Amino acid sequence: MTKTHDSDVAFIKALAELLRENDLTELEVSREYGEDDALNVRVARQIVAAPAAPALQPAAPPPPAPQAPSGPAMSASAAATQDPAQDPGAVTSPMVGTAYLSPEPGASRFVQIGDSVEEGQTLLIVEAMKTMNQIPSPRAGQVKRILVEDGAAVEYGAPLVILA
Repeated sequence: MTKTHDSDVAFIKALAELLRENDLTELEVSREYGEDDALNVRVARQIVAAPAAPALQPAAPPPPAPQAPSGPAMSASAAATQDPAQDPGAVTSPMVGTAYLSPEPGASRFVQIGDSVEEGQTLLIVEAMKTMNQIPSPRAGQVKRILVEDGAAVEYGAPLVILA
């Protein structure tokens, strides 16, 4: 039993090293040793706000458009742009993957800034493990901001779109 334990520890350390070397955020592996003897391992790391910043910088040009209004409403809006994840209209990623703004390369985007959307309408796609997952609008509204670039990597819980 100790031999299995030692090899399991070495296996987990190797997974952690693989995670770090390949700049991955998560790995999950199952090993079957025999009947009623298995090892299920999930190795994950949290990425601090640094990766979210590059995804937000390309989306920085849209904020100047809302600068046309002035007054206290603009101040509240500017405060909301500081942390899009805290915006009440934020639609977040339900998984780690790659965001695509159109159904296929060269096709029109699902939504543009300013578009009105219905509840359940596809906003974008997040590809995870070769599966294209449509991200639906949780409610009807207007697309205020698109926070990701086409083909960008997204983390679980990362804000993707802001609805008004």
